[in-house]
Amino acid sequence: MNAAKRSLGWFAMALALLGASGAALAAGADLGQATKQPVNWTAITMFGAFVVFTLFVTKWAAAKTKSAADFYTAGGGITGFQNGLAIAGDYMSAASFLGISAAVFLNGYDGLIYAIGFLVGWPVITFLMAERLRNLGRFTFADVAAYRFKQAPIRIFSASGTLVVVAFYLIAQMVGAGQLIKLLFGLEYWIAVVLVGSLMMIYVLFGGMTATTWVQIIKAVMLLGGATFMAVVVLAQFNFSPEALFAKSVEVHAKKDAIMGPGTFIKDPVSAISFGMALMFGTAGLPHILMRFFTVPSAKEARKSVFWATSWIAYFYVLTFIIGFGAIVLVSTNPEFKDAAGKLLGGNNMAAIHLAKAVGGNVFLGFISAVAFATILAVVAGLTLSGASAVSHDLYATVIKKGKASSAKELYVSRLTTVALGIVAVVLGIVFEKQNIAFMVSLAFAIAASANFPVLFMSVLWKDCTTRGATIGGFVGLITAVVLTVVSKSVWVDVLGHADALFPYASPAIFSMPAAFASIWLFSMLDRSARARIDRAGYEAQEMRSETGIGAAGATAH
Repeated sequence: MNAAKRSLGWFAMALALLGASGAALAAGADLGQATKQPVNWTAITMFGAFVVFTLFVTKWAAAKTKSAADFYTAGGGITGFQNGLAIAGDYMSAASFLGISAAVFLNGYDGLIYAIGFLVGWPVITFLMAERLRNLGRFTFADVAAYRFKQAPIRIFSASGTLVVVAFYLIAQMVGAGQLIKLLFGLEYWIAVVLVGSLMMIYVLFGGMTATTWVQIIKAVMLLGGATFMAVVVLAQFNFSPEALFAKSVEVHAKKDAIMGPGTFIKDPVSAISFGMALMFGTAGLPHILMRFFTVPSAKEARKSVFWATSWIAYFYVLTFIIGFGAIVLVSTNPEFKDAAGKLLGGNNMAAIHLAKAVGGNVFLGFISAVAFATILAVVAGLTLSGASAVSHDLYATVIKKGKASSAKELYVSRLTTVALGIVAVVLGIVFEKQNIAFMVSLAFAIAASANFPVLFMSVLWKDCTTRGATIGGFVGLITAVVLTVVSKSVWVDVLGHADALFPYASPAIFSMPAAFASIWLFSMLDRSARARIDRAGYEAQEMRSETGIGAAGATAH
């Protein structure tokens, strides 16, 4: 009864916030008219219907979320097929839908580096990580990394790595959401970002992983259906001949033949290799993706999750390539989608949204806009949940309370963290307004590849890895990646306003990732402490459990 009352109370709060959002939207309509940017009421209606529907999903999920296990992993009751769709929904983010299509729209062939890089990371997870993650972990990837190590140092590092990756990833999602709502409603950009942050907090605060999972599944189905329709309509205009589509794109694009060859986006070999490394190995270090493997009941279902996720994601990335070239032909040549200065309304990140209107009118624009918003909201919710779990489970419950925190208290800390992360996401979204969202995500991937992945890989697969080696090596990778990212062009020049970047390459991974692996190896081999002997002795039991799953059900890391 108390749970029911609480869920009703939360839902009332959600509706109140939605009402406040509606008032802001009404104000936004006036503002849109004042700036002569038409307000698309069809899109707004479909957008509102999706929000209301997902709030009811959240209300339903809130009634089922009674423990920390429910909040973090939906009680482990998600099937492999459902989890595969949810992972695809989590992974097919604003960077994938809006960012990759924008990259193809701007650079043609070169934009495909994102799709290839994002996709080829999945075999690493399939063959090296999925089963071991499910057998060794409970709530976060730190449960896996710290299985045989001293808990406090590894969990402090893991929480730090998680929060930094989440922060960079959140930037891209918030920028995409802000630009989308600004375009549809005529709102000020910062108001749009605040609205998205508020809705995201509702989903995570009250529904936890159950609500997040179902929002991701719903969004994945909608996104795959909408993207398929767009790609089919684009190809139909060229008698389903990709060659004819590419020929027309070359004819109308400002860069002409250059868009069909490499070098317009990543201009030097070091950046190309570094960028590819970040996208490939970063996938296996993303905390919100790794967390999803704890929502299934067995290692078999974890493997099935990866199979389905990879299938949906591969299909989707083929569609984004067609959508990007379709936007070159149908959007860049249409003055309806440009402002007085000849630039795309809402920025280049909105190329796919404008293409939706070009191929399906206002009704399909409304649908795709709702899908894009669902895409952002689902990913932001997953990111926020992984960040909250890092603070509440890894830091508070395990490090500060040494495993003696009650489930209720851990949930309380998690929800406080959710609010804090929501505020941080809003602030970062406003600061990084002008950045390409796919590129901002690539920076998050670089940090994940440089910090989380090396520690996870070495702790699970190398028997001589020690607490000292994993902790120092992990922080070396994390700090190197963050520092090089800050002094690169994307932050040092584009955000901070300096004339020249101190780091000349597009991604730090080629330097920071080897630095992490080398440091883990070096400091582990030099470690002759009593703790190191315990760490090495624990490998055999860890390997047995990771390979067989014996003792995994309901067990905790020791």
